[in-house]
Amino acid sequence: HEAMKQPDKKEFLEAMVKEVEAHTECKNWIIVPRSSVPPHMKVLPAIWAMRRKRDITTQKVYKWKARLNLHGGKQQQGINYWQTYAPVAPWCHIRLIMILAALNNWCTYQLDFVLAFPQAPIETDIYMAIPQGFQVEGEMSDEDYVLWLRNNLYGQKQAGQVWNTYLSKGLIKIGFQQSNVDPCIFWRGSTIIIIYTDDTIVTGPNEEEIKKAIQDISQVFKITSQPKVSDFLGVKVERQGNKLVFTQPHLIASILNDLGLKESSNIRQLPALSTKILHAFEGSPPHTEDWNYRSVVGKLNYLEKSTRPDIAYAVHQCARFSANPTTEHTKAVKMIGRYLMGTADKGMICTPDDTGISCYTDADFCGNWNVDLAENDPITARSRTGYIITYGNCPITWASKLQSEIALSTTESEYIALSQSLREVIPLMRLITELKEAGFPVMHSTPRILCKVFEDNSGALEMARTPKMRPRTKHLNIKYHHFREAVQNGLISIHSICTTDQWADIFTKPLGSELFLKFRKAIMGW
Repeated sequence: HEAMKQPDKKEFLEAMVKEVEAHTECKNWIIVPRSSVPPHMKVLPAIWAMRRKRDITTQKVYKWKARLNLHGGKQQQGINYWQTYAPVAPWCHIRLIMILAALNNWCTYQLDFVLAFPQAPIETDIYMAIPQGFQVEGEMSDEDYVLWLRNNLYGQKQAGQVWNTYLSKGLIKIGFQQSNVDPCIFWRGSTIIIIYTDDTIVTGPNEEEIKKAIQDISQVFKITSQPKVSDFLGVKVERQGNKLVFTQPHLIASILNDLGLKESSNIRQLPALSTKILHAFEGSPPHTEDWNYRSVVGKLNYLEKSTRPDIAYAVHQCARFSANPTTEHTKAVKMIGRYLMGTADKGMICTPDDTGISCYTDADFCGNWNVDLAENDPITARSRTGYIITYGNCPITWASKLQSEIALSTTESEYIALSQSLREVIPLMRLITELKEAGFPVMHSTPRILCKVFEDNSGALEMARTPKMRPRTKHLNIKYHHFREAVQNGLISIHSICTTDQWADIFTKPLGSELFLKFRKAIMGW
């Protein structure tokens, strides 16, 4: 109903017709009398989802999309759906593969599966009402007919799971091997495929072999392909020789528009005040501006996780108070916006080298502590973990988050942060080992884990290196000791590092200009 009120209503109507014609041509459903539906089966509603697709550089609309969905909210577990989980490739693995491609000067192609989910057969009998805006030819009322679905359809609770299973079986059938670490990574010969639902990157050193792989995939699935990866999951990707540049100027523009910030607004040099820690501010006036706090923080979170690690700490601080934001939180979000105004065209500039995996880990012991709030808000006693993992000296994943347990010392908070970061490092090591065993030229040096040393002792380092039971740390849950075996076997090496060289410091606290700019340059290349 909203799309029909827009000035481009005509384009949406045309897109709706194309969508229904495509489903009909592919025989994704059969029109049957409502009387033929078994008594125990519900007829589920059809839902339209409209979208304007824009060029990632110019933001000009190049396609109007109308997607027909089943109303999955009306499904009943155990009757018309069972399992719903479907894996997707995490951003750290996507960046790893793209960095490998840039480092080795591999060819890259981008695939898109046309009407992906309906390419898979449906899991069980499901009946759907005639979609709004259409009618069955003939004299009888639309209420007398329904659509008996024959193929998987968008909107089902299990749609992603059914599609992923079908896609995996199809790729294995034509000779691809599936990774044991990430079920969304496949390879055949020297060609690697990484999949995020229906968006796919294909890369490898031999372009002819890649083209043959794409041709074989097109025999099983309906796809479109294009050379080079330019827009993947809303991220603009530019490859300049062996250099990769990741940016999201369109998303930043959307955030600034939501916040009502204009070119005349003041630009800030930092995303957060180095002298102020956010807390609940109980008793302060609530957020009253006309922009949606949750929506803007959600966009900031995706921006941070995709291309802007420099705002990780500031965004996480604001996200903590999404349930009950106050005017202080409003000001903090707008400060991030004013920082982005001055860096709207910036992102991550990755220049890979041969350094392998490195992990910078840090913790801010009780950095949120506030004696006046502790009675009503014990979370202020929690320490903050910050880490960044690089491959070839390029960031592939990072985090800024509060620890789930209260640490009793700086050593303990550091050790917890070290353990949390290595939960990311160890699976990456397994994936790199797997790729190396498959014959790909990956760097497989022992990961260097750089942990900050506090005061005049190296407690966290000693705990990591020596599996000794100590009176002051024996209460630590065994979950934090999971990486000790890897350290003892020499698979991971742990080193001390000076505070002024600790990249992860940018994720644990609001820094002053000097350190912030230094770490931003080291991590993001500008």
